Amino acid sequence: MHIETLRMFCDLADLRSFSKTADKHLVSQSAVSQQVAQLEIEHKCQLLNRQKRPLELTAAGEIFYRAARDMVDRYELLKSEMNTLKQAAQRRVNVGAIYSIGMHSLPEYIKRFMVKKPNVNVHVEYFTADKIYEMVLAGELDIGLVAVPRRDKRLEVYDFEDEPLVLACSPKHPLAAQSHIDIHKLQFERFISFEEGVPTRIWIDGIFQRYNIVIRPVMEFDNVETVKKAVEINSGVSILPRPTMLQELATGTIKAIEFENERFVRPTGILVRRDRVISQETRYLIDLLRRK
Repeated sequence: MHIETLRMFCDLADLRSFSKTADKHLVSQSAVSQQVAQLEIEHKCQLLNRQKRPLELTAAGEIFYRAARDMVDRYELLKSEMNTLKQAAQRRVNVGAIYSIGMHSLPEYIKRFMVKKPNVNVHVEYFTADKIYEMVLAGELDIGLVAVPRRDKRLEVYDFEDEPLVLACSPKHPLAAQSHIDIHKLQFERFISFEEGVPTRIWIDGIFQRYNIVIRPVMEFDNVETVKKAVEINSGVSILPRPTMLQELATGTIKAIEFENERFVRPTGILVRRDRVISQETRYLIDLLRRK
């Protein structure tokens, strides 16, 4: 029995959908169905109630799921520990960050780390938030840095920086003359958003809902750099973390305006797999990030 088959069954049990499981494993729905059917043949029992929507596990399926989940988790722990030993030998710390944090907040911490640990290679790569969660859990990253971190029992989630959120607009925009602004003035403004599903988008949408504000979305992008470019050419306004705009503020291509209503912030967090064996170098970098 292959570990990938067990992992696929566990994902099917969690997602309760052949199509979503197939998408996650980059295979056809038929391939997922065949794998489950093979398990049922081997164990001479029915694992799924296919008549239910969403799918439900049978009593036998529940027992099989618990055992399979345990084996998959143990295997992931084994991989994590082996990766840690390998990385310790190489004196390397693998960090994954969303683009905005990796570009604007992380470099200063890496500089401070290298002063104390000049012989350690800190390897930083940029990924989407979903990819960072996946790679941290798989043991492929020692540390993940994301915005609006979500809780997961398999992860240690530490607070990183609360980034002030401000109104970003072109110096040519009518609102640019104001030093502070009531968020209600954004009602029906042309607004440049992050794409749906991006954690920062969800967070900002939550602010609008609290204040009963309706904006006019004109563009949506998956990263802060493209949002800033659209703001610079006066395509609309946006709400962005101030640390991501320091260069534009210095050159005067974007105006940042504080809100009068309250101090809005975007929380960011540090992700570490809970049962991961952590090297001394990784622990030092985590402590450095947490000290701010």
